[in-house]
Amino acid sequence: MTAIHHVAVVVDDLEAAVGFYTRVLGFRLSEARPGNLGPGAWLDVGDQQLHLIAGAPGPARGQHFAVLVDDLDAEVRRLRADGFEVSDPAPVGAARQSFLADPSGNAIELHEK
Repeated sequence: MTAIHHVAVVVDDLEAAVGFYTRVLGFRLSEARPGNLGPGAWLDVGDQQLHLIAGAPGPARGQHFAVLVDDLDAEVRRLRADGFEVSDPAPVGAARQSFLADPSGNAIELHEK
């Protein structure tokens, strides 16, 4: 195995989630999603995908996914300026991380190497 191809998260408001991930985080909506999977959306981020599945998300309780960022401080400032609550950057091993939540409450880690 060489990498993770995609991660799927359940969202309670698909339209709001697609808007958040595309407008706020810059992911790209993919047209490659098969139509027989029910409500949802596929988003491209670099060489990976995020699959949004319409439904009732469970409590996060440590469930999250991480996106790599080049400049964590700049991303935190940008997101906070747009009104989002983002945790202060904190060291994790030789890297740093911050967290925020999508409109459904799913945790997103911003990870800087």
